[in-house]
Amino acid sequence: MTKTIDLQVNARNISDFKKGYPLILKDAIINSNVLTTEGTIVRLVDKDRRFVAKGYYGLQNKGLGWVLTRKEEEEIDFDFFESRIAAALGRREALFADAYTTAFRVFNGEGDGIGGLTIDYFDGYFVVSWYSEGIYSLKHHVYSVFDKIIDYKGIYEKKRFDTKGGYIEQDDFVKGEQGDFPIIVKENGMNFAVNLNEGAMTGIFLDQRDMRKAIRDKYSEGKNVLNTFSYTGAFSVAAVLGGAMKTTSVDLAKRSNAKTIEQFSVNGIDYEQQDIKVMDVFDYFRYAKRNDLKFDLVILDPPSFARTKKYTFSTAQDYPALLMDAIAITEKNGIIVASTNNSSFGMKKFKTFIEQAFNEAGSRYKILEESTLPKDFRTNRDYPEFNYLKVVILQKTK
Repeated sequence: MTKTIDLQVNARNISDFKKGYPLILKDAIINSNVLTTEGTIVRLVDKDRRFVAKGYYGLQNKGLGWVLTRKEEEEIDFDFFESRIAAALGRREALFADAYTTAFRVFNGEGDGIGGLTIDYFDGYFVVSWYSEGIYSLKHHVYSVFDKIIDYKGIYEKKRFDTKGGYIEQDDFVKGEQGDFPIIVKENGMNFAVNLNEGAMTGIFLDQRDMRKAIRDKYSEGKNVLNTFSYTGAFSVAAVLGGAMKTTSVDLAKRSNAKTIEQFSVNGIDYEQQDIKVMDVFDYFRYAKRNDLKFDLVILDPPSFARTKKYTFSTAQDYPALLMDAIAITEKNGIIVASTNNSSFGMKKFKTFIEQAFNEAGSRYKILEESTLPKDFRTNRDYPEFNYLKVVILQKTK
């Protein structure tokens, strides 16, 4: 039996844990000084040492770790991990059976019962992301579950817990057969090239699957499209396949040019008919205004935080200004896809940013649709703060 440490919970936080709140917040624990080694199994107790929940110690953002079970007798062992992972696989049966989509999330952290761990599927290959040293110390259980119940080609991992909470550079291959990258995955019939062993990113953000489908199926036909912070151009691919007249993809990263060409090419799209700009998005907005360029569809999906030589950008502070720039170059009755993955604010706050931007721009809009994470990115409905993605599709009416 694994040695456990008792953590005393503040009286005001006990009911949250009992109701199912999964993150062990630092200020919820009275005696956090007893914690020394990440990966230690912890028992949360009240002032009378009565059992509240059990979890593990692993530093992640504002948390000391995650609650794993509210059953005192349940051990955090191989059987525990097998039961949670098997249940998650069962929930994705329809996706595994879908011939038109071969890349999706298989296990979504606390939404599937183990905070700090995610598993993504790429046509037979799996990418396991570890968000703290604590959960990484339990990796033997997870990889043993793979060997017992999952038919895989190969497994890669991302360690996302350096001192600044970022990715740790390494050879990400774990076991099985090594992929011959890029491999081509499908998403609603679209092709995307991915490389699972090239740093923190794979080439596609799986959480935007629903939005790419909406852009292709509903918003692109005959449109002149601007895709900002375009990364590998996945939204641009969706727009062209949806009948866009032309796309312009703008991203500051030098690799974005070759990566976007690659994504167009694996879909049989002539990339020379599209515009790919390697430049700062804010500079591009100024260039577009100077040259009186207008777009029918503008896609705004910035990183939560970015620093360039000239700017520091944070969605929590700067999204309204960014949106005003977009409004200025959007045609009347044009569409803006406003998106953010910043988890520090909710949909309600995000909509106030939209309202503020249109008011300051002297413009008007109507909301056509809004969405959050797709179903495979499972979250607890009672705790919307873990459902970080917010997408609002707007029409500029004036």
